[in-house]
Parts: sequence; C-alpha cells; structure tokens
Amino acid sequence: MTTPRAQATFCATLVDEWVRAGVTDAVVAPGSRSTPMALALAARLRVHVFHDERAAGFCALGIGATAGVPAVVLTTSGTAAAHLHAAVVEAHQGEVPLLVCTADRPPELRDVGAPQTIDQHHLYGNAVRWFADPGPADESTAHTWRALAARAVACTTAEPPGPVHLNLPFREPLVGEVGELPSGRPDGAPWTVLAPAAHPPIEVPEGRIVVVAGAGAHHSLGACGWPVLADPRSSLQGASVVRHADAVLRHEATAVSLRPDVVVRVGPPPASRVLNEWLDASGAHEIAVAATWRDPGHRAAVLARGALSLPAADSDWMARWREVDDAAERAIAAHLDTQTVPTEPHVARAVLDAVPSGTHVVVASSMPVRDLEWYARPRADVRVHANRGANGIDGTVSTAIGVALASGAPTVVLLGDLALLHDSTALIGIRRRDISLSIVVIDNDGGGIFSFLPQAASLEGDRFEQLFGTPHGVRIEELVAAHGIASLTVEDATAVGPSVRSTIDVGGAWAVVVRTDRAANAALHAELHAAVAAALD
Repeated sequence: MTTPRAQATFCATLVDEWVRAGVTDAVVAPGSRSTPMALALAARLRVHVFHDERAAGFCALGIGATAGVPAVVLTTSGTAAAHLHAAVVEAHQGEVPLLVCTADRPPELRDVGAPQTIDQHHLYGNAVRWFADPGPADESTAHTWRALAARAVACTTAEPPGPVHLNLPFREPLVGEVGELPSGRPDGAPWTVLAPAAHPPIEVPEGRIVVVAGAGAHHSLGACGWPVLADPRSSLQGASVVRHADAVLRHEATAVSLRPDVVVRVGPPPASRVLNEWLDASGAHEIAVAATWRDPGHRAAVLARGALSLPAADSDWMARWREVDDAAERAIAAHLDTQTVPTEPHVARAVLDAVPSGTHVVVASSMPVRDLEWYARPRADVRVHANRGANGIDGTVSTAIGVALASGAPTVVLLGDLALLHDSTALIGIRRRDISLSIVVIDNDGGGIFSFLPQAASLEGDRFEQLFGTPHGVRIEELVAAHGIASLTVEDATAVGPSVRSTIDVGGAWAVVVRTDRAANAALHAELHAAVAAALD
C-alpha cells in the first residue's frame, strides 16, 4: 500500500544510494507531481532549479560531461518530461552520463483523461541505456530500492556512458515524513558496483599512420611521433599535433601526397567534412577506438577499446605534415592579422588564446565549432566542450551553465545568435547562480552556416533569406539585459581577446557581442583557404 511515508522513504533511499555512488548535483524543473523526489534531492544534493525543462536537461548534461558522474534531472509529469528528449538524445549519442527522473501519475490515472498525463513508458525510445518504472512506492518492496538506484547509476557510467530513465509514479498526498531507510552496504559503499572491463592493447600495423583524435584521447598522443589531427575537445598539444588539417587537405596535390596507409580514429569524428571525406577516400586500413560502433564511413577494419600500441614513428612522414601545417598556420595568422573588424575565424582564435589556464570553453555546433577546429591554436591547459553527439545547437547555454557549475572554474561559451535564441530560457535567474560565465555571441542576424551551402548560390536572395538566412532582428544586448546580464559590444578585432579576458577577471555572468556579416564571413573563409593553398603551392 502506497503512503506518503513510503513515497518519501523510497525517494530518500534512492538519493542516499546515488550519493554513495558519487552523485553530487541535481537539476530540478518545478512541478507538483515530482514533489517527493524534489524534497529528497534538496535534502542531500546541490540542487539547481531551472524554469524550463529543456534547459534543465542540458544543464544536467553539462554537469555529467564535465564531472564524468551523472547529474539527476527531475521533471513533473506530462509534456514536461517530453521537453527532456533533446538532452537525452545528445547524452546518448555524445556518451554522457545522465540520470533522468520523470514523475508520473499512478496507474489508475493513466489512459482515463487525467490532466497532465501522457504515456511516459519508454518515452525516449532506444536513446537510453536502461528504462525502469518501479510502480508506486510500496514498503513491501523496500528491499529492492537500493538495487534499483545502484543499477541506474551503474548503467549511466558503464561503457559507453549515457542516459538512464526512471519513470516514478506518485500518489497524493505528495508530502510525507521520511521513515527508516533500508540498510545499505557498510562504510557508505554503493549497493552494486560494475567491475571495469579489461581491454588488451590495440596493435597498430606499420605504415604511414595518421591519428585522428577527438574528445577523450590520451594526452600522450600529442607527442607520439605520428601526425595527430586533433579536435579541440581532445585538448592535445605537442609536436605531433596538426592544427590545420582542414585547410591543408583542401589543397589537392598536398592531400594526395599525404594519403596514409593506416588511419587510427580515437573518439568522435571532427567537424570538418573535408577531413572526413579525405579519410574515407584514402583506402587506408582503419582502426576505430571507441566504446560504441563508430564507423560513419563504413570502412573500419577494427573497432576496439583500449590503449594504442603504435609502431616506431616515421620521422620523414611527420616532418612532411609538420611542414605543411606550419605553412598553413603562417598563412592563416598573416591573413587574420590584417583584419581590422572582428571576423568569425578570428573570434574563435582570439577566445581560445585569451582565456586563462584552467578555463572551460563550450563551443556551439554549426560554424563556431568549425572555426575553433580549423583556426584556433591548441591549448592543453583549457578544456573544450561541444555537444557533438547529435550536433544540435539547442541547449548550448544550458550546457555551459552545467559545465560552470560542475567545474567551479571560469567558463566561456562561444556561440552564434541563433544558438543563443534557441536557449534563451537558460538565462532566467542566471545572475543568482554562483558561476563565472562569459557568453560570447557572434551576431550575424541569422543562420551563418547556410551561406556555405549550395543553396546560397542557387536560390534567389529573398527566398534564401526566408528559408535559410532567417534574420531575426533581435537586439542581443537588450535580450541579455532583460536577465540582468551586462554586455560588451566589440567592433575592433584587437579588442576581442581583451574583452573576453576582462569579463573572466571580473567574474559572474557577462555577454560579449561581436557583430559580423554572413556574406563577408563566407568570403573570408574562401580567402583563408586560398591563402593556405598559395602557401602550399
């Protein structure tokens, strides 16, 4: 029989078990039906309240991505639970631990037209590592509560990590006193722990090797002696790191001369379509190092998990990559240094250059992540995050808030105006959060990435603007000011880095707005590609 006491004790038991497993944070969206769990979370964890469920989900995602331990995200029943779907998909495809708790109506109120009731069973489909609905809390099942909680956390952090969904039906009255919790393991140990899997070393065959390194790559790769085409999220730095593969491989003769015999992919793929298509066309023996089936080109000969065992490096092969990469860097730097007004490649480069050691940088999908990948200088002392599981622009600010909360370090989010507008509800109450967050907004009044697609040349200007450019006319400074956020508007290229650094030095929430022109930005990218090609010629 369900009682308020049983519900309160059930929730307290789950939270106690999650604390034992290392969970520290919960993100809560307000609601009535979720009251028993909200009270239990608030009693034991750091709780961050978000008015919008989608923002709550992405904040929890940011916490999990930073800490490696899931945050709990809690919603009430009905469409509130549906608003978490985008964050669940990103956690699934980005391999981020996330513990989703959705409150629900009890069985007798389902399928009878009760308000705020939808079918929440398997709401997120195959995008979760595990789904469970234990039914209304009953003291006769108390012996199962700790195992339920332990399994939920274990499934979020197992290989590969990802989201778990607990659907929790509660009956009224929703407020009750917590009774005695079922006994846990001695010394505060978790009820159940998954033993880590052992992986044998991955033997890489001899030949001209290229390593493509994404998030999670081991830092030793930066000095492995083989060319490492490193995503900024890898935080790799060293003599082996190639900074400008996208620009170099646009030069046809160079791309042909650098064709490898063996490709080793570590982690998720880079954003560069040029690089990915070059790898797929290389005909090389490909090894993918990942916890999931990660083979978008359908070419991998080996998919495995473990440490790499690389053969002795070929110094001539590395020297050739070093030569062309250094030439590309000189050409890019020289061309960007001539710009007097801010440009999007320059902003990405200046932001990563300017932030102090230990800063976390969150970069939006679309053009910002590409500009950072293609033009920025690598930083091993700065951690870069991006939601590149599903590659959406939604939830970018919320993710950055989660990163800032989990890390306790200064955090910068680099995003476009549309990404900010997609997630503007994340700004609600941001001044009350104890974080240092600098929001760098590239404002080109619309969707800048579409200017690089064939549609931009094949459609009439008005039709392109209607369907792809999508100007919005929102004054970004006024939008952030409505949430109590001070802003700096930057119009001088040399002021971008100092402006971002000044907001970090002051602390709190700030916005730095940089206006650019979409057509001019596309033209500048073409000029940069041409400058690199000329240098390689």
